Amino acid sequence: MLIMSGKEVAQEVRSEVRLSCERFKADTGHTPCLAVILVGDDPASMTYVFSKGRSCDEMGFDHRDYRLPADTAQQTLLTLIGTLNEDRAVDGILVQLPLPPHIDERIIISSIDPEKDVDGLHPVSMGRLMLGEPSFIPCTPGGVLRMLDHYSLETVGKSVVVVGRSNIVGKPMAALLMQKGRDATVTVCHSRSMNLKAHTLRADILIAAIGKPLAITADMVAPNAVVIDVGINRIADASRKSGYRLVGDVDYDSVSPLSSAITPVPGGVGVMTIAMLMENTLLAAKRHITRR
Repeated sequence: MLIMSGKEVAQEVRSEVRLSCERFKADTGHTPCLAVILVGDDPASMTYVFSKGRSCDEMGFDHRDYRLPADTAQQTLLTLIGTLNEDRAVDGILVQLPLPPHIDERIIISSIDPEKDVDGLHPVSMGRLMLGEPSFIPCTPGGVLRMLDHYSLETVGKSVVVVGRSNIVGKPMAALLMQKGRDATVTVCHSRSMNLKAHTLRADILIAAIGKPLAITADMVAPNAVVIDVGINRIADASRKSGYRLVGDVDYDSVSPLSSAITPVPGGVGVMTIAMLMENTLLAAKRHITRR
């Protein structure tokens, strides 16, 4: 059984991006710049934003961090995004999700210049992805593909079941795997799917992205399946100093003995997300230069 290390693959991506950035800056004199906007003080979001800034420093990127109070008006946020859209020094814009409930995420995401949409969530980016055209790939699905490639896990002709239909993971993941070159036969399941187990048992590759801790159990997984666990959930654990531990959407202890390959949590797909964001930011900078 192969344990697919996100740390190992992320380090490979970071090394490639760092070297490519050095060459890019030497050739163009331009330093890639990522603007990250955080609205509110959600602890998990604050941690993510800090990690993104630190990664930018490691890659040799510039970064701008905008921290706005939770009661920021939607129009104020839209005005800031509009300013960043026009700023030629800024290559990528990322608005940390989730946003406070009084702000419409769809409006905010749609206001970002598609050429600076390094999260890959703008409707234009999603449309290009569906058509198989060059686009910014959402970071988590991009990380999954990179892990499959790193470990030489074939998708052509395989039955892939994606459990989850979010705009961030499930939908783009399914679309990417159906594209020519990936050539998987994809089934998407969700909270209203009947007899989920019947679908997951047919999977050569099972991708769990439902946000429910330990939801995929051993009786739902075919022998020798490849299992990709996108979930990161906190559950109570009195034995830990923090009072909790992190688990995925897959019951790793029971499923891993059945699998031919599996991602751990933590240390799996989650580690890849910021690495792929750095790759998208460098790509945005390269495209930006060619349009000048």
